[in-house]
Amino acid sequence: MMFSVTKSHRKGESFSTRHRSTQETPVQASPPLTSAIVTLYIGHEQRTFAAHEDVLCHSPYFAAMLREQYFEPSNRRIELPDEEPEVFSCILEYLYKGDYTPRMEYDKRRRSWQLENSSADPTVWLTGVCVPILRDTVVYCAATRYGLEDLTRVALRKQGLQTGIQCSTILSSARYAYANTPETDSKLRAHYLTLIIRSRQTFKRSGTMQNEMEAGGRLFFDLFVAMVNHMDEMKSPR
Repeated sequence: MMFSVTKSHRKGESFSTRHRSTQETPVQASPPLTSAIVTLYIGHEQRTFAAHEDVLCHSPYFAAMLREQYFEPSNRRIELPDEEPEVFSCILEYLYKGDYTPRMEYDKRRRSWQLENSSADPTVWLTGVCVPILRDTVVYCAATRYGLEDLTRVALRKQGLQTGIQCSTILSSARYAYANTPETDSKLRAHYLTLIIRSRQTFKRSGTMQNEMEAGGRLFFDLFVAMVNHMDEMKSPR
């Protein structure tokens, strides 16, 4: 059964991931479209993409790769065998349009942001990963690799708009986030820690949570520290 867990901690193993930052406006991009075309080969099957050089150079990662090909203006190409085509498609869409599908839209009546297609599957299946991972988490990690800080903010906002996510998906996505972000990351990791603490009544009944904790890892040490800090704050006089 799928439903959201609010502050009252309703029963079940799924919950809302709403975040206050969703009140902010999405980033808009308006890159020039007069530069050379770069061919990109993505994934092990080398799915082909094409993009303008000036658009790609919004990413320091791609800008550095293209500088190395400065003397080959007619044969610009980039190969990313370890990237997922579905994820790269989101990256490219963001570079051109300032957002990626499903896009955010503003509800004037409710005065809040929402996803244009809330029924779309929020997860992706990655090569070598046997469980679904939240798309916005994977996009956030890819944006971190490519130096697209604005995209990390967009991805985090969009993840905050998702509802009805299974506990098992949250935990597998949290593990993915920890494995694919630097230890200095203070946004996505903190997002998951806060999410688990706020919905602790749901998670403590989760068999998946028990299995994950028995497996251990940095995620659960950070969760312990965050939980202790939360308890200290609750005890502190106001």
